[in-house]
Amino acid sequence: MNPGEITLIPIAGLPEVVPGDDLGTLIVAALAAREKAIEVGDVLVVTHKIVAKAEGALVDLRTVSPSALARDYAARWGKDPRQVEVVLQQSARIIRMDRGVLVVETRHGLICANAGVDLSNVPGGEVVCLLPEDPDLSARRIAVSVEAAGGGSVAVIVADTFGRPWREGLTNVAIGVAGLRPLRDYVGQHDPAGHVLRVSTLAIADELASASELVMGKLDRVPAALIRGYPYERGEGSAQELLRKPGLDMFRY
Repeated sequence: MNPGEITLIPIAGLPEVVPGDDLGTLIVAALAAREKAIEVGDVLVVTHKIVAKAEGALVDLRTVSPSALARDYAARWGKDPRQVEVVLQQSARIIRMDRGVLVVETRHGLICANAGVDLSNVPGGEVVCLLPEDPDLSARRIAVSVEAAGGGSVAVIVADTFGRPWREGLTNVAIGVAGLRPLRDYVGQHDPAGHVLRVSTLAIADELASASELVMGKLDRVPAALIRGYPYERGEGSAQELLRKPGLDMFRY
């Protein structure tokens, strides 16, 4: 299953997504408008933000009453206490609160900054976007919607942008998966020198999500992309498989 040439195809031209929109229909229409279509074997990567918008995972900060903890932390670091409160509400556990950043464990089990709560690319200035409630289910729904809209069968990744221990900069990772196995295990196989691989498991879904960011950009209003030519392993995968078990996670505590 070695890849040959891989093509990244940005899906531009999507309208501003609002609650209740059918993402599959919008994506198929945006491709058709540019005389493009989904092909067999493609992987569709969609930013979590348009998924959250379509699902109504939005909070109007004008409706939020910040707690004493949120007000105190916000005052110390020049933050909006209402947004801090939303982060606290979306967190299963606080890992660290320092330098204006809350590193938390979300209810999904993700370890990330600010529980994925974000103001960027959300119109209105007083509305924040949350992570989808169940990103794997969101990915499955998009796959079904794409097929119903005439786009054919496609694997889907819902992606978000995360920081990483040890490394500067941000990169896309998979937080929801449908139709592909998110990990590829090489343990027990032999490398070209004959050595037995013992710890080589590749995060395929994360690598595909990260690659898609190269054609999406942060300011270009391209919230989806197709990856063509990568021989992924089909299956009913879950992004939960990408989460390291707490006992093995040296950064969780």
